[in-house]
Amino acid sequence: MTEKDRNEGFIVDFVGGAVGHRLRSGEGRGQALAKAAGLKNGKTPRIVDATAGLGRDAFLLASLGAEVTLIERSPGMHALLAGAIARADAEGGIYREITSRMTLLHGDSRTLIPTLSPEVVIIDPMHPPRHNTALVKKEMRVLRELVGADPDQVELMTVALAYATKRVVLKWPLRAEPMPGIRKPSHQLLGKSTRYDVFMVLGDKPT
Repeated sequence: MTEKDRNEGFIVDFVGGAVGHRLRSGEGRGQALAKAAGLKNGKTPRIVDATAGLGRDAFLLASLGAEVTLIERSPGMHALLAGAIARADAEGGIYREITSRMTLLHGDSRTLIPTLSPEVVIIDPMHPPRHNTALVKKEMRVLRELVGADPDQVELMTVALAYATKRVVLKWPLRAEPMPGIRKPSHQLLGKSTRYDVFMVLGDKPT
């Protein structure tokens, strides 16, 4: 059985499942990602999600009012995201309002970011699989198969730090060592298994 056969029927869903539940729960701007991205005190920066993946972070930020550009270089993952956005738009109502703030691009973030003048860039590179979990969720397995590794993540961070006008947010495993070759973050927000390393640029103030 090929990887394509095993992944047959897999979709990205912004309406049902965990993403829909997260939206309906109304956790708002108090969530760590929103704070890391600078959504505070009425501020709603323009955001580039440079490693779109399953699109959940981008959808959350768009649901909080941010204009989000998603960049995905994997053709297969890009197609899944395009389908998810189209289905959410077809739902109408709040889902159409959210997806109207999401722009999906296919390409390499390292070359696209300099053309976008983003205020905030979010980077969530593919990490090595954790060996202490007996079973990897299907969605993460499919994501890993479609996207592969991110051997150029340091270069991507370097580009983001050069072109973001307010801040860069690196989503990173909680206990992982800092990304090599990258300056120390301005501050961090810690979750249960993830941390957000926030790199402030120019006059933006920490949140």
